[in-house]
Amino acid sequence: MIHEIRVSDTGSDPKGAELLAEMKRLGLGCFTAIRTTRVYRLQGTSEAEAKRFAEAITDVDQTHTLNQEPAPDGAAVSEVAYKPGVMNPVSASLKKIAHDLGITLEAADSSIEYRFYPGENRDAVREVLDRPELVNKTVQRVVTKKPDTLLIEDTPGSIEIVRIRDLSEDELIQLSRERELHLNLAEMLLLQDFARKEGRELTDAEVEMVAQYWSEHCKHKTFAALLETPQGIKRPLMERLKEASALYQRGVISAFGDNSGVVWFFDDWAINAKVETHNSPSAIEPYGGAATGVGGVLRDINGTGKGAKPILSTDMFCFAPPSLDPSDLPKGCLPPDYLLRQVVAGVRDYGNRMGVPTANGSIHFHPDFRAKPTVIVGAYGILPTKYAEKGKPQEGDLVLLVGGRTGRDGIHGATFSSGEMTEMTAIRNGTAVQIGNAIEEKRMFEAILLLRDQGIIRAITDCGAGGLSSAVGEMGERTGVHLWAEEVPLKYSGLAPREVVLSESQERMVLAVEHEDAEEAIALCRSLNVEATVVGKFTDTERFVVTYKGETVADLPYAFLKGLPQRTMPADWQRPVFDEPAEGQFASLDLSRAFMKVLGDLNVCSKEPIVRMYDHSVQGTSALPPFTGVHHDGPSDACVLRPVLGQPWGLVVSHGMDPILNRIDPYWGSVCAAVEALANLVAVGGNPVQGEAWLIDNFIWPFPDAESLGALDLSMDGLIAVMNAFGIPCVSGKDSLSSTYRSGNTVIKIPPVLCVSAFGRIPNVRRTVSADFKRPDSRIVFVGLPDWGAMGGSVLYDKLGYVGNRVPRPDLARLPKIFRQVHEWKELACVRAAHDISEGGLATALAEMCFGGDMGATIYLDSIGDAMPHELLFNQTPGGFLLEMPTEVNIPLPDFAREIGYTTPERTINVYSARSWGSKRLVRTKIDDLKRAWQEPMREVFHG
Repeated sequence: MIHEIRVSDTGSDPKGAELLAEMKRLGLGCFTAIRTTRVYRLQGTSEAEAKRFAEAITDVDQTHTLNQEPAPDGAAVSEVAYKPGVMNPVSASLKKIAHDLGITLEAADSSIEYRFYPGENRDAVREVLDRPELVNKTVQRVVTKKPDTLLIEDTPGSIEIVRIRDLSEDELIQLSRERELHLNLAEMLLLQDFARKEGRELTDAEVEMVAQYWSEHCKHKTFAALLETPQGIKRPLMERLKEASALYQRGVISAFGDNSGVVWFFDDWAINAKVETHNSPSAIEPYGGAATGVGGVLRDINGTGKGAKPILSTDMFCFAPPSLDPSDLPKGCLPPDYLLRQVVAGVRDYGNRMGVPTANGSIHFHPDFRAKPTVIVGAYGILPTKYAEKGKPQEGDLVLLVGGRTGRDGIHGATFSSGEMTEMTAIRNGTAVQIGNAIEEKRMFEAILLLRDQGIIRAITDCGAGGLSSAVGEMGERTGVHLWAEEVPLKYSGLAPREVVLSESQERMVLAVEHEDAEEAIALCRSLNVEATVVGKFTDTERFVVTYKGETVADLPYAFLKGLPQRTMPADWQRPVFDEPAEGQFASLDLSRAFMKVLGDLNVCSKEPIVRMYDHSVQGTSALPPFTGVHHDGPSDACVLRPVLGQPWGLVVSHGMDPILNRIDPYWGSVCAAVEALANLVAVGGNPVQGEAWLIDNFIWPFPDAESLGALDLSMDGLIAVMNAFGIPCVSGKDSLSSTYRSGNTVIKIPPVLCVSAFGRIPNVRRTVSADFKRPDSRIVFVGLPDWGAMGGSVLYDKLGYVGNRVPRPDLARLPKIFRQVHEWKELACVRAAHDISEGGLATALAEMCFGGDMGATIYLDSIGDAMPHELLFNQTPGGFLLEMPTEVNIPLPDFAREIGYTTPERTINVYSARSWGSKRLVRTKIDDLKRAWQEPMREVFHG
């Protein structure tokens, strides 16, 4: 028998209110109220035990019923649940609660019951349930019939033989399409040749294991390719990146060889860092895609060395503007405002539930992200240096699978995320999206750290893209490995062996442990309510073998899996030409009005409504939060943590990115991204020298045709130029080269994204400097060497309807000296506040410093430089700073630093053309008016 428990809130109903607000945004304002009820179904227990269960889960502000139909009250009632086989984290919690109560269950499930008031309009209800923004039918369904059983039982699928040896070239391509392999003809021919040499047809698991092993996601084929440019053949992108990084290894423990980069911190501690992307899953199921992106990058941290503790999450997003006209939305794509809210919710819920602070990030907007967003998530961790080296399995070690069970979710995740997006992506690849369970991962991490400290872990990796085929397969590359698929714990019966091997179900880690330690490891995991199972053994065969109850599922030599030939790919970027404003157009520009418009731009405005959803203070390590100042609403350039409580040591984390610049000029746009990342680090107190700071690269690019690959080639050159200028290496990175939408004659490429993350160590967090002005009558000092005439890609140009063709070119020869000087002034306590100059230029930096300090400022443009007023205020050359210096500090200023004005108690910003008598006042604007323009855009998106 199935017992049905309904739990309702007696007061406010946030979930119902959220749905009602979303409906109103979509123009579905036909209901006055929506109430929700959580429906829990239990199978295999008595009614008395179900009653005890219901009482245990009902809070003081809730009420429940048991096995009662909802009373008719004029509402239209609909129930929404996950599809059978989709991971439902609530079900796992129900089973855990029952276990703790001593109640035996066969199965449990949950759903949400919606009550629409008034309920007369049934057509309106159907319209609501048909909207993908409200019911994501990729993973959800409307319940039309109560289940007869909650058990998902089926006969396991058989091992299928894929006939490939005699296929023609056209048939090989058709096979690749039908099975979502995303392999080209040359790769399919290699697979066919292997089958012929083996003298047999291949199994379905073998074909798909090879596909994920060779996917762009896992193999990084483009980054490993030779580039055929108009100037000749160039070495692979990855080779050039690693070679440049190898020149600056002071403080580096591990780079590009583990799940994350590892650097020395202080004493016996190391910091590890990784930044990942989850663009494709987030495009079709934004909540789950973003949440599991966070979960995945946290597992990268936990799965580094012999195990690390995550201490920070970061997130950087790119969307189309929320106000995008629905007619401009490509077929099969979700509205950008919905994507934004759901991605933020996914990051919020996973990070907050994990107890990991989210404290650094940014959001960027451009119409060409309307088909596919960019969702970047990062994480940082800490571990003892003695556990920082990557482990290596040895022959005879056992494969221990730890954490969640395996289901049908996540099939083809590695391969589908390597291909272009079309209007059919969401329909065909819904099973590639996983649903995360942060609480499961939290428990698993605690178990991993316990096993680490007991000296049990020989090697570890996370179970991500490609599932067990990737995790176990990569761990066994040096030896060989035999995976016993029938031993893998399943969420439900009926999975075919191929699905067991390829599933990307979340919250799983793979460990190599010595045979004699396995029993202790399993017991320690069980003590923390974490499942651990031996599922295989490392061998000396140099082959990846998978069996299921004695039958061979896969038998592949590593020489073949790793033997994909290097490609040679054309790379030829042609400079585009964009509209420029007419000469003399700026002579009559109303600078006060422009000031207001720039601050209200989506790429400049305050992101506080989003940031406040994230817990940045959990773990008690925050030394510089995302917002500071008198009213705690002045933005910080970077975050600073004190990860070892009781010690003054600080970890500084920042980043830089501006996608539109790469579309104009990928070399200088990428230089700007890397310089901005380092400038943000310096602004709060970081030291931009070798051994004190490190970089992480993330390239999110359109599908690599000749034009896009040519831009990527130049982007890599730009990044390396900054690395060489500062002597600072990359220690980790990721490329995601599939952000193109193609449907019929419609092709949409995202603006190429290079996100550069910077992180560093400071000996004492008390030396941290925030961006808010501290006192009236302080000196305002401008530092930097801007490329004044370069306004291409600026927010001001965008507000005037232009893109421009000249991107700022930071002076790499002099910037390291400038950055070191700013750092030295801070060490000498000469700086009260500091803010880097980026989107919106000097005007934005000045306003944000005033917002934080709740005071005003007066500046003189002739003190800044010799350029047009609009350039002096809105030029966005990175590498510049505004500093607040005490009047009593009278240090000589070098040629790259100028005193340009002073802070005032009057809450206005005044801009004069010159300091001389009779100077023209170009801007006079109230702080309250500017702040309102700055804060309103994102409040409208999230609060209506």
